[in-house]
Amino acid sequence: MTADLRRNTELKMKKSIEMFQADLAKVRTGRAHVGMLDHVMVDYYGTPTPINQVAKVTLIDARSIGVTPFEKKLIQAVEKSIRDSDLGLNPATAGELIRVPMPALTEERRKELIKVVRHEAENARVAVRNLRRDANSTLKEALKKKELSENDERRSQDEIQKLTDRFVSEIDRMLQHKEAELLAV
Repeated sequence: MTADLRRNTELKMKKSIEMFQADLAKVRTGRAHVGMLDHVMVDYYGTPTPINQVAKVTLIDARSIGVTPFEKKLIQAVEKSIRDSDLGLNPATAGELIRVPMPALTEERRKELIKVVRHEAENARVAVRNLRRDANSTLKEALKKKELSENDERRSQDEIQKLTDRFVSEIDRMLQHKEAELLAV
């Protein structure tokens, strides 16, 4: 039972790390990458649809993204969705291609983004700690029901704590890397 609990907890913690990585990818640095537009939703005939399902998103160069809608009618809708997103981007249409240039980050904007990244990191740490709490409460329940000895419960709690420490340090490492990336001019 404790091995299953440990494995499940570890899998859930890995998922938290993956979610944190996805959140970090959304925060833009000075460089362009196609994942930045993943959460942009386009009004596709009245239905909000992810941009990558209605258009081809490519990297033109280090500072601009190209978006080519699959249907010509969607050019204005895609452009409007990118402009209205929380990314602060200003797309320009050239025929069937929508160019999305990445503006250079100001020092003030960099500091704001670092605050956002730190907040996301704290949310990820809280998620990992909540998983630890849930696993420990499951262990306590098993101890009350006498399905587990006190020594096994203590040992399992120590393993869960080591897992938690490992994943929290991974989050901290990712945060430092992203902060360094944001501060690089």
